[in-house]
Amino acid sequence: MAGWIDPTRDQLKAMSELSRQGPIWMLNLIRLRKTAKYEGREEATGAEAYAAYARESEPFFKAVGGKIIWSGAAELMVIGPEDERWDLCFVAEYPCVAAFADMLGNPGYQATVRHRRAAVKDSRLLRIKPGAAGKVFA
Repeated sequence: MAGWIDPTRDQLKAMSELSRQGPIWMLNLIRLRKTAKYEGREEATGAEAYAAYARESEPFFKAVGGKIIWSGAAELMVIGPEDERWDLCFVAEYPCVAAFADMLGNPGYQATVRHRRAAVKDSRLLRIKPGAAGKVFA
């Protein structure tokens, strides 16, 4: 089964239609390939290719006001499919939906995505409305 790598047009449309003032958080769960899957002759591990994506996309991410507000390493699936694993887990914050869209539409950023596509076997991206820390679960 092919993994989820890029958002669909319908998902991007829904994202833009769900307008709200203020920041958005994006929960990223990333499963890397052992060997990157480039279309050319480039050879790298999935981790190396994702590191290249992170390095090359950082200026575009920061230019729209993006920042990483949380990152961690998944250790054990406590609830969920036992065979599901995530290599990278982080939350990126954008000042607004338009900032995220501006980054995605930037030709310079789009040139970096080849590394992400080569590196990622499967992923999840969940848009979250920021909340207050320290409250009970609900």
